[in-house]
Amino acid sequence: MIEVSIKTQTLTLLRDKEIVSRYPISSAKKGVGQVKNSNCTPIGSHIIRAKIGAGYPMHAIFQARRWKGELWDPDAKIDSEDLILSRILWLSGTEIGFNRLENVDTMQRFIYIHGTHDEENIGHPVSHGCIRMKNKDVINLFDLVNVGEEVIINE
Repeated sequence: MIEVSIKTQTLTLLRDKEIVSRYPISSAKKGVGQVKNSNCTPIGSHIIRAKIGAGYPMHAIFQARRWKGELWDPDAKIDSEDLILSRILWLSGTEIGFNRLENVDTMQRFIYIHGTHDEENIGHPVSHGCIRMKNKDVINLFDLVNVGEEVIINE
């Protein structure tokens, strides 16, 4: 089970209520919210619907969940893009009417846990809704979780 705390900007992986690992994250700059196109991080109960990027190199750049065939260059100056790097854990809400289906569907909003080029801002809410992680951390987490794993996102 994964617990994400928006308040502390952390993601914790638990097994049998014991902490396996904890990572700093970055959630949405606009705060929490469920509505499509809000650029907010959804809260509540979710599952990992898909794991994308197994075996790709660190800093692989994904677009529409496909590797672009490029690696992010840490020396490149990128200010405005929200790059999705290294691995993707695609989330799906489990609470109908709250974070699943209709205008609040986490999966249709393309909310992921993913690596980022903006690692210096991990620990601060600056994303466009997704849960950003350091690239080495998201690769580590990716290898420890399975599709269907429960993800609880708390304020």
